[in-house]
Amino acid sequence: MTSSAGSTESGGTPPAARRRNRLQRGTTDQHLLDSRTRSAEYVHEDPWRVLRMQAEFVEGFGALAEVGPAIAVFGSARTKPGTPEYESGVAVGRALAEAGFAVITGGGPGAMQAANQGAMEGGGLSVGLGIELPFEQGMNPYVELAVDFRYFFVRKTCFVKYSEGFVTLPGGLGTLDELFEALTLVQTRKITRFPIVLFGSAYWSGLIDWLRATVVAEGKASPEDLDLFHITDSVEEAVRLVSKEAPDGRLEV
Repeated sequence: MTSSAGSTESGGTPPAARRRNRLQRGTTDQHLLDSRTRSAEYVHEDPWRVLRMQAEFVEGFGALAEVGPAIAVFGSARTKPGTPEYESGVAVGRALAEAGFAVITGGGPGAMQAANQGAMEGGGLSVGLGIELPFEQGMNPYVELAVDFRYFFVRKTCFVKYSEGFVTLPGGLGTLDELFEALTLVQTRKITRFPIVLFGSAYWSGLIDWLRATVVAEGKASPEDLDLFHITDSVEEAVRLVSKEAPDGRLEV
């Protein structure tokens, strides 16, 4: 596992960190997926990338295997400290920790930092799953267990595998990506249903109205798909929703 300083607690070698004028053009995901710049020589390198992907799964699974009950908290990296949205993230993280959950975020700034801060203040385990980006971001100072990833799909798998519910704070495209992937996995029964909570009705209501009035109304989704998530402005209700246990022991709402 890696820390924000780039050291490892397990003795392994962390992913390389590049900053300022040492930043590479593009990301590992981009090089993997962009066929427009792929030469025959590059194609022959792809099988070796499978080993790197495998190594990321092994590292992630190994680091997170003993985390225990955990809730993933998503939200914008652009949320500013001191704002009501940031303070809500702190309150959510703290309440989840006090309820006995580890808190898993993307490890970055903004809403992610807020949830990690709350988790630490609440005496819970604060986890960050970072991702290689073409600009500096790094782990926020409230992450206690940090795992860095090059590939988004490996990181997403770890979010789903080791979380028993999702709380989604106001966020942008990355947050929407994580939210809709979770909803799709539940809707298609690729995973056992677990609670998905949207925090902040003023922020999310427009999206919900569009889903109901356009997507469902035009038959692109079923009315019951709107039951796959809950929306709330209450920290206590958010924690209650993700704490509700189904008869089979899985979290369900």
